[in-house]
Amino acid sequence: MTTTGIDFTALSLRDALDLGILIEEEAAERYRELASQMQLHHTAEAAAFFRFMVGNEEAHRAQLAGQRSTLFGNEPATVTRAMLWDVEAPEYDEVRASMTQRQALEVARRSEEKAFEFFVTALPSVSDPKVKRLLEDLRDEEVEHKRLLDVQLAKLPPDPDVDPSDYEDEPVAQ
Repeated sequence: MTTTGIDFTALSLRDALDLGILIEEEAAERYRELASQMQLHHTAEAAAFFRFMVGNEEAHRAQLAGQRSTLFGNEPATVTRAMLWDVEAPEYDEVRASMTQRQALEVARRSEEKAFEFFVTALPSVSDPKVKRLLEDLRDEEVEHKRLLDVQLAKLPPDPDVDPSDYEDEPVAQ
């Protein structure tokens, strides 16, 4: 998880909302990619879960976009997607062709933890009280999202002792 060119000491509320929106967009985009990959590999339960996460991320983005629109109308953004990478988006290297639903939830859980750490790390640099409050709210939402994933994980049966990826063929040059 990285950011480039974002000065948290000078972050405005508009910029913080734009940052939150971009984080949610990036996560939704990654979940959409992962759902497509899982569908391609006939891993339907993982694909369905990743599509569910797309909906969650998009709903949160819409909520933040509504706040931004109400407060700042069409004022141009100064925070761009090029300024962040993998703040909340799942890591590409965690995904396997034959993921179980449990493994997909665990990927999402780690992504929520990663976003939580991002906000925890950013908060000490923030001086504007409104920005601080927004980032605290975003941090707290990550805690709640992780809790909800923990509840879903607890409902799932354990994964089989045999890992299906042990039987996947390694890619070869043609």
